[in-house]
Amino acid sequence: MNRLCNSLEPRVMNDDMLKLAVGEQGPQEEAGQLAKQEGILFKDVLSLQLDFQNILRIDNLWQFENLRKLQLDNNIIERIEGLENLTQLVWLDLSFNNIEAIEGLDTLVNLEDLSLFNNRISKIDSLDALVKLQVLSLGNNQIGNMMNKAQAEAKHQFSIDELKHREYLMQAQQAEEQARQAELEEHQAAFVEHLNSSFLFDSMYAEDVEGSKLATLQGVGELLEAYRDKFVIICLNIFEYGLTQQEKRRVELDTFTACVQEAVQENREQGKLRIARFEEKHLLSLTAIRDESDLASMEARISEYSEDITELANVLMTLEMQLVEQLEETINMFERNIIDLVGLFVENVQSLMAQCRDLENHHHEKLLEISINTLEKVVKGELDEDLPDDVRALFVDKDTIVNAVGTSHDIHLLKIDNREDELVTRVNSWCTHLLDKIHQDETMRNRKRVKEINQFMDHLQNELDNLDSGDILD
Repeated sequence: MNRLCNSLEPRVMNDDMLKLAVGEQGPQEEAGQLAKQEGILFKDVLSLQLDFQNILRIDNLWQFENLRKLQLDNNIIERIEGLENLTQLVWLDLSFNNIEAIEGLDTLVNLEDLSLFNNRISKIDSLDALVKLQVLSLGNNQIGNMMNKAQAEAKHQFSIDELKHREYLMQAQQAEEQARQAELEEHQAAFVEHLNSSFLFDSMYAEDVEGSKLATLQGVGELLEAYRDKFVIICLNIFEYGLTQQEKRRVELDTFTACVQEAVQENREQGKLRIARFEEKHLLSLTAIRDESDLASMEARISEYSEDITELANVLMTLEMQLVEQLEETINMFERNIIDLVGLFVENVQSLMAQCRDLENHHHEKLLEISINTLEKVVKGELDEDLPDDVRALFVDKDTIVNAVGTSHDIHLLKIDNREDELVTRVNSWCTHLLDKIHQDETMRNRKRVKEINQFMDHLQNELDNLDSGDILD
């Protein structure tokens, strides 16, 4: 309980008190004065200090919907209420009041720091909703059984620990998901995503209704398992080969990029050296022209300086043309190498995909053989096993069962063909776009460099042309 306020009359928390508090706690400079004149929106207030106000009851705070810090210590508040709308509140000080029960806090889900020090609280409860609470001050209250207090604090600490554990698990889950996404992007860059598992094989049967029915026939299960194992091995070979080739392409690209950067840097250094020599002479030349008293000599110096500018322009342009030729040769070599790498990759992938088709064709032949034998047994009434109705419906005649097996086979081949086409299309598209970008970048670099040289030459020529005519005539 706060004894400093006992000499004052109990006060009501009304709009006048709140406006006064907000105005006094706001900025005092010009912006603050303007805010006072035009009015302050309570919803924009983030911190509110109402200590030592002899407040008896919490009220009229519903407009402070974005408030994060509320200081109500050293009043005569008897009950926690009127805080329902303060859902963004992070810090709340209710110490040194006359509060007897913990209540009215259920909506403060973002509260992290709560002080109820020096009140009349006799029981600790109603804290379960405060899932983010990290600091709780309950000292100097009327909690008779200290064991209950310790148990309550232990329970609250357990809630905090549980929250931290959930947060840790969530962070670990996010990190794991990010790692999976990074791995998927790496596999996509190699054009072999999902080929390190049975994904392609499973997708062949995901839409194969007839194949699923035929899988129930005697002997097909073992046949299908052997087919699956061999098929997945080929997919794994494609996957590993894809990663290896991706690394080779990356090394080739990195080497090319380093060569280009080195050539450009070396060329620029040569250009800087020529410019530095010119500028050293340039300063002396301009000074000599201004100091020259003889008109004929002055004109000769101007002519000489103009020739120097032309010579520098020719030197810089020659260096640029040499760089263009050097980079053109480097780009052409890289283009041949990367096209060869992509071509080899496509060729070997197509060869491996052909093995997948061979497996499918072999499986198709064996499945058709089992199906025909089953049909003959059905016709003769010699089939030992009972077939489900939907499977038996396939064995009404030879055409029906042959069509069913053929439909299954076509679906499988289409899946294999589509995956092959997708891989080949993407890697060829990547290669084309990469080479187009390299040529475009070189064109832009050359244009930019030529523009820089021309602008520099124009600047030098303007300096010469703008020599004061009075200096020349003097």
